[in-house]
Amino acid sequence: MDKLRITGGAQLRGEVTISGAKNSALPILCAGLLTADALSLSNVPHLNDTATMLRLLGRMGVRAERAADGMVTLQADQVDNLEAPYDLVKTMRASILVLGPLVARFGEARVSLPGGCTIGQRPVDQHIKGLAALGAEISIEHGFVVARAKRLKGASVRTDMVTVTGTENLLMAAVLAEGQTVLENAAREPEVVDLAELLIKMGARIQGHGTDRIVIDGVDRLHGAEHRVISDRIEAGTFLCAVGAAGGDILLKNTDPAILGATLDKLTEAGLTIETGPDWIRGAMSARPKAVGFRTHEYPGFATDMQAQLMTLNTVADGTSVIVENIFENRYMHVQELRRMGADIDIDGHTAIVRGIDRLSGATVMATDLRASASLVIAGLAADGETVVDRIYHLDRGYDRMEVKLRALGANIQRATGKESA
Repeated sequence: MDKLRITGGAQLRGEVTISGAKNSALPILCAGLLTADALSLSNVPHLNDTATMLRLLGRMGVRAERAADGMVTLQADQVDNLEAPYDLVKTMRASILVLGPLVARFGEARVSLPGGCTIGQRPVDQHIKGLAALGAEISIEHGFVVARAKRLKGASVRTDMVTVTGTENLLMAAVLAEGQTVLENAAREPEVVDLAELLIKMGARIQGHGTDRIVIDGVDRLHGAEHRVISDRIEAGTFLCAVGAAGGDILLKNTDPAILGATLDKLTEAGLTIETGPDWIRGAMSARPKAVGFRTHEYPGFATDMQAQLMTLNTVADGTSVIVENIFENRYMHVQELRRMGADIDIDGHTAIVRGIDRLSGATVMATDLRASASLVIAGLAADGETVVDRIYHLDRGYDRMEVKLRALGANIQRATGKESA
């Protein structure tokens, strides 16, 4: 099993190109099921999760061609299998995103209940509720969600909570439904907007994406299109937290500062010097960071996917910070690993109290989920001595060659594989 070995103390300097957004690429790949025509996608990140999604689509009969430059071409004109099996779905809960497109275009789907990171319940009941409102007959059979409908019918759907994947699934289902669908309490994330923009290029009629009320007028068919996946705001925020904790001066290319508002605000408050342009962000830190408190919220609030990284910055900050996790009930599993490195953190329910210390100490730590992995890498960069991060397959699910990018910035970080990692 691969590990990362990090010797802390080096400041980060240089340029890094931010990859396409994982959380945008996954639903966009699923949108390929909505048409028999070719879909040409650029800026698709090279991640374990995107590879898993392509394997899943291939299992269904979708033909996919992937180039080294991030180009992916999909064609779903020979789909002959409407099932998403457990062996693929268990590793990635985003596999549930094939449910809406399959029912909308083929009238049937059989999707295993999902897996993914163990950061909370994240049930799929809102997906089921929405598809049922659109006229699908839904049942749970032997661990599978089974959905059938001759043709979905437009309806007004209000989810009980804001759900990103739920909004995306229902959006893809509604574009081929008969009549008008209104999604109330919809997620406003940039990744939802990116999916909607692709669907519009494919011939869908959508209004209101980026707000909590999306209106979709169904069409009979969609056609092929070309689309560039947006940049990954979480990867960009992670690198900015890294330079905030380790010090230095870095330039992020291929990124959109407009969708990082809450993250940039908090990092500025922590003492980072931030400069931005249309597609770049510069972050510089020459002093010890200042402690910053925050609460996670749905977009445009502070993203739960950035909580662990900014918490790690707070562990070496001047002062005490209070963090409240409002999205997932089990997203503090990185805390016990940070404590192994000397971090002073107390947890009370959804609240974390972080008392900054001068320096973390290198240790062997274990990644428990995707964003926890990134937080431990940041901790290693800011620590004295060597840190070994185990179980980095979590990291590879959502970060494109993170250690290669960090090494180009001057970090002392190496991947140990096979016997070397042992």
